[in-house]
Formats: sequence, structure tokens, C-alpha cells
Amino acid sequence: MLLDERIQTLKDQMHKAWSIKTSSKWTKENPARGQCGVTALVVQDLLNGDIVKTPLTEGWHFYNVIEGSRYDFTDSQFESPIHYENLPSTREEAFSDTNTLQYNHLKQSLSALIKKDGSPTQG
Repeated sequence: MLLDERIQTLKDQMHKAWSIKTSSKWTKENPARGQCGVTALVVQDLLNGDIVKTPLTEGWHFYNVIEGSRYDFTDSQFESPIHYENLPSTREEAFSDTNTLQYNHLKQSLSALIKKDGSPTQG
């Protein structure tokens, strides 16, 4: 499976895994809301790459760079286009946007979906 196919599969699985337990800002109308830090961490766990950030009015927005390409799994939470700066970040910084319970819940929910649907890490 090509990287872009794995990314799309993971995006689809991520949308199913997000919930109020993965971000207190989650809503049915905007499931990506508040998911950027926790999602960037879990994506890095699965696909490696780097966590990067861009400053927005709401605060830092975290996302991933994998094999030199930017992947933002949570950009759908915003109504306006993002002007990405791709500033280097760390797991610690991204983790400041979430907590252990949310992180573990997303990893577990996503793991169950991957077992059911197939792994986005399989090349």
C-alpha cells in the first residue's frame, strides 16, 4: 500500500476513533475539533515522521510531516484555510495540548479499528 493510501485509510479510521474522550472540544458536527495534539502524537507513533506546528488565533496547531510531506489530519476543524509555517515541534509540546487519558483512549480506539480494517502502517 502506498503512503498516500495508508494516510487516507488512517484519516478515515481516525475520524471514527475521535470522540469526547479524545478531546473535550469534540462535537458530532466538528469531530476534528481539539484533536490536533493527540492526533499528531498517535500518527507519529504509527508512521514516524515529525510533529510540526503553526500558530493560530486559538493557539498552536499540531500536525505531521512524513517523508517530507505535510499531513494535517485535523484541518477540517477550521472554516478558513491554514497558512502553514511548519515550525519544528516535539512530542512534549504536542502532549501539552492533550492528556494521558485522551492519548491512551485514541490509541486504543484506533488500534481496534486497525485490527478490524487493516493497518495503515503496512506497506
